[in-house]
Amino acid sequence: MSSGARDIVTETLVKSEKTVFMNREVLRSDYVPEYLPHREEQIRKLTEVLSPLLRGERPSNVFIYGLTGTGKTAVVKYVLKKIGDYARKTGNDKFVPVYINCRHENTTYRVLSTLVESLGGKVPFTGLSTAEVFRRLKVKIGTAGKIVVIVLDEVDALVKRVGDEILYRLTRINEELERGRVSVIGITNDVRFRDNLDPRVRSSLSEEEILFPPYDAIQLSDILRDRASKAFKQGAITEGVIEYCASIAAKEHGDARRALDLLRIAGEVAERLGEEQVRIEHVKIAREELENDMVSAVVQTLPQHSKLVLLATALAGGRFSSTGDLYVKYREIAKSLGLEPVTQRRVSDIVSELEMAGLVIAKVVSRGRYGKTKEIELAVDRNIILKALKEDARALSR
Repeated sequence: MSSGARDIVTETLVKSEKTVFMNREVLRSDYVPEYLPHREEQIRKLTEVLSPLLRGERPSNVFIYGLTGTGKTAVVKYVLKKIGDYARKTGNDKFVPVYINCRHENTTYRVLSTLVESLGGKVPFTGLSTAEVFRRLKVKIGTAGKIVVIVLDEVDALVKRVGDEILYRLTRINEELERGRVSVIGITNDVRFRDNLDPRVRSSLSEEEILFPPYDAIQLSDILRDRASKAFKQGAITEGVIEYCASIAAKEHGDARRALDLLRIAGEVAERLGEEQVRIEHVKIAREELENDMVSAVVQTLPQHSKLVLLATALAGGRFSSTGDLYVKYREIAKSLGLEPVTQRRVSDIVSELEMAGLVIAKVVSRGRYGKTKEIELAVDRNIILKALKEDARALSR
């Protein structure tokens, strides 16, 4: 290694020693604090619903809904932990909580196998029918003889992928059990999700409902101030930083997760620059980084042909004067990859979908006697799009 490279490493390490943090993990979205400001009502309601657990009785199923970053997951984990701690102190431990993120475990097989394994059973990665895995789950619940509280976080992601049959089976499983019981807590960011469920599932899952409203700027400031006191060194946060982060997140549907990410990344920006205080300019840089990350995440989840339409636009400098021109470029890329192009009408629909996702701007313009056409322009930096699509080797192997 050259002395120049060593100097860069040394310089970077020296800068990193000047950290502004005491414990940055406090600002992570999966951290569950001992105090959850402005969620006292929801904590009380959920505790009341789950209190039969301490008597060895099955509580009602609970449906929890609200926009992203409104504290739903944190409250559920907090209440279950507190009830568990209380139960162990009183020697009355009669329930088993099982948390499943349905965005990660997004098939019926994976959800059921995770449940079986959480109760001490074993399920091969593939090879069994879902009926057999469900049978094993009932055996494990009966053997445990306890109440299993199943938390299905982002349950809408599972239902959109595989339908609501698994919810029907889980909410009706008690009819098939001789020993042990099951209670289901469904959590969703989609406030209209419940309306699209089968009526039988809706009535079973929604025995109790708890709504989490968005936080306002003052509430977000309280949350950030509480976390910042544990996350940062004394005097590391300059005046106005907390309020600035809170105001940004309040405009974006009161998302506490967004506010926490902004504050944490602003601290990391200050740290990278070797500075000992977090200032508003660091938050502005953090906001830009977060937006870039969000664009990348959206792009990487797009269907293949949507990625190709986006790629065609980015490679053309970020703009097309008509859908026809875009289609020519898209067809060229698709054929170069050995793919069958979709129709021009479908590409027009894809453009509308990309516009809804905030990735492109499409506007109809009049060309006089030549009629109307649709101009398409990227709504984000083309370099961010190209960088995101590098993860898809097939899309860029041309």
